[in-house]
Amino acid sequence: MPPPSLADEGEKKGETTTFSSALPLITSDELRLHNTATSLWLSIHGLVYDVTKWVPLHPGGDLPLLSFAGRDATDPFLAYHPSSVHSYLTPYLIGRLSDRKVSPTSLSYRNLIGRFTSEGLFQKKGLVFPVSILATFLLLLTSVSLVIFVKEESFFLHLLAGLVMGCCWIQSGWLGHDSGHYQVIPNPRLNRIVQILTGNCLAGISIAWWKRNHNAHHIACNSLDHDPDLQHMPFFAVSSRLFSSIRSYFYERTMKFDPFSKFLISYQHITFYPVMGFARINLFAQSIILLLTKKNIPDRGIEILGVLLFWVWYPMLVSCLPNWGERIAFVIASFNVTGIQHVQFCLNHFSSVVYLGAPGGNDWFEKQTMGSLNISCSPYMDWFHGGLQFQIEHHLFPRLPRCHLRRVSPFVKELCKKHNLPYDIATFWEANVRTVNSLRAAAIEARKVGSGNGRNLVWEAVNTHG
Repeated sequence: MPPPSLADEGEKKGETTTFSSALPLITSDELRLHNTATSLWLSIHGLVYDVTKWVPLHPGGDLPLLSFAGRDATDPFLAYHPSSVHSYLTPYLIGRLSDRKVSPTSLSYRNLIGRFTSEGLFQKKGLVFPVSILATFLLLLTSVSLVIFVKEESFFLHLLAGLVMGCCWIQSGWLGHDSGHYQVIPNPRLNRIVQILTGNCLAGISIAWWKRNHNAHHIACNSLDHDPDLQHMPFFAVSSRLFSSIRSYFYERTMKFDPFSKFLISYQHITFYPVMGFARINLFAQSIILLLTKKNIPDRGIEILGVLLFWVWYPMLVSCLPNWGERIAFVIASFNVTGIQHVQFCLNHFSSVVYLGAPGGNDWFEKQTMGSLNISCSPYMDWFHGGLQFQIEHHLFPRLPRCHLRRVSPFVKELCKKHNLPYDIATFWEANVRTVNSLRAAAIEARKVGSGNGRNLVWEAVNTHG
């Protein structure tokens, strides 16, 4: 396996890199033929690897490998893996590309990764994790105490307990997000425990489901048929292209645009916030569905046990409330507050550029910047956004601890400016407006499908005047 320095030197020249004359030459056309799970080749730094046998063993799941099957995967590989992982590729090396090219944008991106690596930014975790875990524990303790120790009827105190529980779940979500991207604790086993505790046990959401879903989202950001975070039929559609009933490569099914979908999507800009208030139910369902499938799930038994533990302690806590009115209010409050986080997930991508097809190896950087929206905020509000306010930086450097995202932001802006790429940023309010407007535009298009030009006066009033 050649050292990274040799690969970098070849990239700086912008030429095809030659590592060893002993390796057989493979053309890009031949590489593209091996793009299935039963014959999967990838190119990294100009070297070609047959990773077919590695697909079921890949810690990040099979979807990232399938997304770049038969193509160059250098940029996403560098984004997701430290240099120490290079050694694991050696047994799969079968040749080198004869017609390898590196775009100027990719070269700049790789140089930036090298700079951040040399500065140790990927290793310096800061105090985000200990502070966040303490805040999450205190929020949980506060909510439970308000339920357990206020035994008489007290609607407002118990409603407050539900609101605090929702805040606890939001912070646990940021912890699960961080621990899923990089080791918040140096020990891998302890990091895994953090994932199970903050995800499965505390929030009822399988970290295995989250990683599978989130990895697919990062790899194919804003691809209508590959990114699961844009596949919310029949409730939402961010583009009229989804009205063609395209196939989801993540869910392995066709996203049908039928009369029921048309009806819901026609009013999606109105139903967006109410649905987000209960979006957690979908995450519960998706977690259970995945854990019960035959897909390869690491530590399946522990994952299931963690989710079961949630469904023991949360209903028991709710049952401790004095009457059904307060129980329902507690559950609705906890779900609705967490809906803020679901809205945040949507703001970063719903109003950005979308496309069809798998991500391209030679324009991966461009796809990440065009498909992401940053949220401008003061540093004292970083806790609220959990790192998502620097969505572009996070997508380009997913292993980077969120405490460094604000620091690297100027470098990313400069790189985008250098290569004439968008660096989209808006306030939290503006991002909400843009998201609703995008949903409304798609809703209007949905109404037109198969309906001619006829619209009623109520529809015209709602969509003209908001």
